[in-house]
Amino acid sequence: MAGKGTFRSGIHPDGGKELSMDQPVRELVTKGDTVYPMSQHIGAPAAPLVKKGDRVLVGQKIGEAGSFVSANVFSSVSGTVKAVEPRLMVSGEQVMSVIVENDGLFETVEGFGTPRDWHGLSPQDIRSIVKEAGIVGMGGAGFPTHVKISPKDDAAISYVIVNGAECEPYLTSDYRMMLEAPEQIVEGLRILLSLFDNARGVIAVEDNKPRGIQSVRQAVGEDSRISVMPLKTKYPQGAERMLIYAVSGRKINSSMLPSDAGCIVCNVDTTISIYRAVCENKPLIRRIITVTGDAVASPCNFSVRTGTSYQELIDAAGGFKVQPEKIISGGPMMGIALFSTELPVTKTSSALTCFSKDMVAQEAETPCIRCGRCVSACPEHLIPQKMMDCAENFDEAGFEALQGMECCECGSCTFVCPAKRQLTQAFRQMRRSVMASRKKKG
Repeated sequence: MAGKGTFRSGIHPDGGKELSMDQPVRELVTKGDTVYPMSQHIGAPAAPLVKKGDRVLVGQKIGEAGSFVSANVFSSVSGTVKAVEPRLMVSGEQVMSVIVENDGLFETVEGFGTPRDWHGLSPQDIRSIVKEAGIVGMGGAGFPTHVKISPKDDAAISYVIVNGAECEPYLTSDYRMMLEAPEQIVEGLRILLSLFDNARGVIAVEDNKPRGIQSVRQAVGEDSRISVMPLKTKYPQGAERMLIYAVSGRKINSSMLPSDAGCIVCNVDTTISIYRAVCENKPLIRRIITVTGDAVASPCNFSVRTGTSYQELIDAAGGFKVQPEKIISGGPMMGIALFSTELPVTKTSSALTCFSKDMVAQEAETPCIRCGRCVSACPEHLIPQKMMDCAENFDEAGFEALQGMECCECGSCTFVCPAKRQLTQAFRQMRRSVMASRKKKG
């Protein structure tokens, strides 16, 4: 294998993982109403299949994929549809959603959870099951998995990589699953490998997780098609482009898909969800979520049904020991600061990180001192200093000329900037502006 085990540049932020890494995953029984956005993925929104007054069951499809690049949505509780209306999401956008009044009975559709032997299934059968189950990338992007595992040429795929890096500070949900459900990860990977005859499987884990590495190695056993690859601990090691280079030595850019480099990459929880769909007849209706931070009374990891309110998660973690100044959906590097905790858990939710102090707000932004630290930290080898000049002057052409669209918005430049400039936020806005301009031009 031509793996490098790491990539050039990157940063080493404080981990914060010690708060929750030794806390086993607890199942949270959803008590309140559940909210199911029809857009929890990249691509076309799903179309609601239910109306106010309808009764729904656990595992019932309530949203139909709007196109090939889209994903079905399922109810995670039984109860009555209270409304089909726009609701606010973590992003601040209003998204058409199905709201279900949870009856607490958790009655399931027929066949839900019925075991199935996948070995007799064809590749098309497996892809159809994954598509029907509404599985998307659960590392944050939400790209529909059935699209990802349907490349132009199956024979050209040489690596199927399970992303177990979990480089984002504070998050420990993937780590806990490596300890608690390694067999499901490995079997999910075997299912994926059955689609690609020329591929070998790699479970890539940062070397600050030795117990996780040992656990998945034991589950792999003597399977010669699968290896466990320790990666150097560095942020953003788990970013798709960095991970592919670290494992395979191959490079991709923003105009390419991983399959263009002969790679398929799936998050740990995505791989488990594939196992659950194929082997247990369960659509994607649950997430493993870390609730952590110095403001949380009892940091922990939960298995939680989609649609559950973030407030229920916080209450289950003992509430706050001090009132937080900042609550983030996700981790501190790439997460989104929340304006409310009355927001639903979706397929792409990963964590709630709650800080007693908002360190970003406390530190005033000052002029750039041309130190070059942002350049040294950037894993994409860009020049954030000059990109910021373009962002401040709304110079889309200049931003594109500096390869600004290659920015993966990892936050490394912002983290190391001694002037505390909000570089990543500016680049995110510029990238969206450029994409909107491109769309207008056709």
